[in-house]
Amino acid sequence: MSVNSTPLAERVRPRSLGEFIGQEHLVGPGKVLEGVIRSGKGHSIIFWGPPGVGKTTLAQIIAHSLEIPFFTLSAIDSGVKEVRAVIEQARKAGHALLFIDEIHRFNKAQQDSLLGAVEKGIITLIGATTENPSFEVISALLSRCQVYVLKPLTEDHLMALVEQAMKKDSWLASQHLVIQEWEALLQLSGGDARRLLNLVELVASSLPEDDKTATNDRVQDIVQKKMALYDKTGEQHYDIISAFIKSLRGSDPNAAVYWLARMIEGGEDPKFIARRMVILASEDIGNANPNALLLATSCFQAVEMIGYPECRIILSQTVTYLASSAKSNAAYMAINNAQSLVTKTGDLPVPLHIRNAPTGLMKKLDYGKGYQYAHDFPGNFVDQEFLPDKIVGTKLYDPANNATEARLREYLRNCWKEKYGY
Repeated sequence: MSVNSTPLAERVRPRSLGEFIGQEHLVGPGKVLEGVIRSGKGHSIIFWGPPGVGKTTLAQIIAHSLEIPFFTLSAIDSGVKEVRAVIEQARKAGHALLFIDEIHRFNKAQQDSLLGAVEKGIITLIGATTENPSFEVISALLSRCQVYVLKPLTEDHLMALVEQAMKKDSWLASQHLVIQEWEALLQLSGGDARRLLNLVELVASSLPEDDKTATNDRVQDIVQKKMALYDKTGEQHYDIISAFIKSLRGSDPNAAVYWLARMIEGGEDPKFIARRMVILASEDIGNANPNALLLATSCFQAVEMIGYPECRIILSQTVTYLASSAKSNAAYMAINNAQSLVTKTGDLPVPLHIRNAPTGLMKKLDYGKGYQYAHDFPGNFVDQEFLPDKIVGTKLYDPANNATEARLREYLRNCWKEKYGY
């Protein structure tokens, strides 16, 4: 029996929640997706999670179970034109479910084109993303969707998926594959079920007919000969982007530029690389070197304008600069501290003297009364209170120990004396 041209991962894709493995917090009796299907009424959803954990499969199961027309688009190769064509088909059908893979790759105009149809109920939208939807999906669209977070699959999940495939797929069953050692398969899959199943198919088809025993060494040998270890579709990049970011944070330009080269050679989207460096410039460098954010932002803009192959030089310049820069996570910690405080203390009232007073009534209520304009005082500073009464004196920003933030600390100490403990 010859191997099927349809990939194994597609041949054994679950058709019902009962066949689905993993995501127990969403799937199963009494869980939210089981409730959606039982009610017969779908709602717009964003599935957020790493690649190969079931986002596409769950969308297809929902569509099949609700028995409504199902359309799918990939944000990589679809635009406003394709979206409008699907919306028109859905309008003629009365209603349809539209699944958009990698919805974070849609720009604002493309996402805007979905809004009207979602609002009117012409389409029920299911989007899949590996990126935080709070940053990548416009707020108007996000507010109309329920976000469900999909968790990474465990080793037990992954092994169960392979065992299920061995029973379900006639070709794989005919190979009588014996997996003697799992480590290489699990490691090379990176937690991606689709990649794991396709690796299993590759191994089964590559081993000799008289010995279908899969060991770590045999798997590694087959993969190195027949597959690239970095997935050029961008689906399997988590380990390398993690190594890249940690090398930047760890001030090792040599390692950082190596991982950059791995991503470039693997065909990684340069905007993805640049976007991660913009985040790092604030999260891990911050006020230790404010120029880092300027350079990272300029890098992102330049990459958009130029593209490969020349943008590799701009990426390299930015990588080596960020890795060689002084580091501070004080700004990152400050906003974490502030958000935690807001969660604990709720909506504390704004002190009257720093409230806005655009009307006469507000002025009569003492809005803005007693406010002192800092620029009217020596050094452009005057000691007045800006925090709500309940949290007066709370220090949220603590400058790190580097030359630039040492100067900030000294300035704050001179301004506030002992109030914040600078």
